[in-house]
Amino acid sequence: MKKILSSSRLKLVGAIAALLLIGALLASAAGHRETLPSAVVGTVFAPCHYVAEKLASGLETVFGGLEGDAAYEQQIAELEDEISDYKAQLADYENLKNQNELYKEFLELKEANPEYQFEKATVIARDSADIYQSFTVSKGSLSGVTVGDAVLYRQCLVGIVDEVYPDYSVVKTVLDPSFNVSAYEIISGEISYVTGNAKLAVNGQCKMANLSSATDIAYGSIICTAGIGGTVPKGLVIGTVYEIDEEATDISSYAVITPEVAINELTDCMILTDF
Repeated sequence: MKKILSSSRLKLVGAIAALLLIGALLASAAGHRETLPSAVVGTVFAPCHYVAEKLASGLETVFGGLEGDAAYEQQIAELEDEISDYKAQLADYENLKNQNELYKEFLELKEANPEYQFEKATVIARDSADIYQSFTVSKGSLSGVTVGDAVLYRQCLVGIVDEVYPDYSVVKTVLDPSFNVSAYEIISGEISYVTGNAKLAVNGQCKMANLSSATDIAYGSIICTAGIGGTVPKGLVIGTVYEIDEEATDISSYAVITPEVAINELTDCMILTDF
């Protein structure tokens, strides 16, 4: 708005200046010749000097206002830059805070399991068309990563390494139907397995399949890895039970699980290279 006003002021000043110049020229010509037309012109523009003096101070005020507008806009620009800097600092702080929390929990996991070997990795790419939320991380075979390595955030299982390249890897998440890991409910001890499902993956959920119709697993139950098969260690948190439902193909039931980690928001993770 101020820019528009400033432009209008400049146009007004230009118009006034042009009018005064024309008037001054005509008044000068009228002063040297006393013909009737020039006398009339002289009479009309006789007040020009007076008007010019009055407008001079007005023009000074106008230009002063323009300078004030420019200074004001400069201050706004500087404040916007400061706000951007503060936002960047806040983002850095949040990232650092999350990383510190990540390291703290992994240190606790490492202390409890000194044989565990980890590689910290950063999420560098995602497939937006993949409903199972697979992603690419910044570590590969050069860092000792192999297919089947568990991918963790804090003490929670996110998925496993599905493809390995020298300096990056692709992670298959717990939402994928081809993902399969033994699991148990921490109170009842009931054991089965967790896998993905296309319908559930749309809502960012997976399932604990092949449960008895009389299962003791209920809403809010915590599901962890059971460690059977030796591909993933025991005790990693997968998620909590959202509901129990019956399978359409047989008499068994299954638990809908909400993963402990919001996979689509993940920025860092740990790859368990040995245990």
